[in-house]
Amino acid sequence: MRRTGDMAGPALILLGAPGSGKSTVGRKVAERLGFAFKDLDDDLRAAHDLEAGELIMSLGRARFQELEAQLLRTVLASFGGVLALGGGTPSAPGVAALLAGRQVVFLDIDLETLLLRQDLLLLHPWLPPNPRAHLRQLLAERRPIYESVAIATVSTSGRVLGDIVADVLDALRAAAS
Repeated sequence: MRRTGDMAGPALILLGAPGSGKSTVGRKVAERLGFAFKDLDDDLRAAHDLEAGELIMSLGRARFQELEAQLLRTVLASFGGVLALGGGTPSAPGVAALLAGRQVVFLDIDLETLLLRQDLLLLHPWLPPNPRAHLRQLLAERRPIYESVAIATVSTSGRVLGDIVADVLDALRAAAS
């Protein structure tokens, strides 16, 4: 269940839209597997003293994605636990190639469930003035990217945490066999 082939790096990488549950699910899966958990957004915040959304607004998306990809390269080479990526990380140039052959699970969420997340606008200040339209477009653009790098897709919409964690663990077991 550890990795595809002999590739070093995280035992599991979770990706999905902002608010899909990557950090919450990742912490629980890491706990169940006995691994450390890392959130790439936390590392970005620690390195730059700003939230990811503020960094995007301050630096622009292109420069932010360069920093994100650079940090991801470092983490992939040095971290063996469960890693949650930022929502846009897989769309950064070169990142899909970095994720190829790795244990990547896409946490899918529908628009209506996503809009119910209370802290979404606080953590992602670039969403206004029309969060619904912005998120609809974001999901449409990113879903094919997420699906192309993932070994499995697990829905988080309207589901309890325990069931989501079980499905992620099942996906890892299936990939290992």
